[in-house]
Amino acid sequence: MAKPTPVTYHCAADLRRSLTAPEARLWRCLKNAQLDGLKFRRQRPEGPYILDFYCASARLAVEIDGAVHDHPDQVEHDRRRTAWLEHQGIAVIRFQALAIRNHLSEVLEAIRLAARTRI
Repeated sequence: MAKPTPVTYHCAADLRRSLTAPEARLWRCLKNAQLDGLKFRRQRPEGPYILDFYCASARLAVEIDGAVHDHPDQVEHDRRRTAWLEHQGIAVIRFQALAIRNHLSEVLEAIRLAARTRI
């Protein structure tokens, strides 16, 4: 598995200090193993990428997609990124930012189920 570079670690630290509103809302529910005892990290470097949230015990990445992820170039980048992560044994589950705002309980249940099926 490719190790993150020092630049990736630095960028991840910056991102942890400036979460988007949907990321911050979800983090309040995931931190301190509040979701079914699952431990998550936020803005976790993994190879050349930074994962929004990562549960190591389930090898599960949780990604929050804003409107920029609808752009064709970003869709292709996300596809390559997901393929790379899956090749490393990390499952990826993605949610639209609006789902965090409008359907948080359903998002949390989907994350819990995805993680529990991998442990």
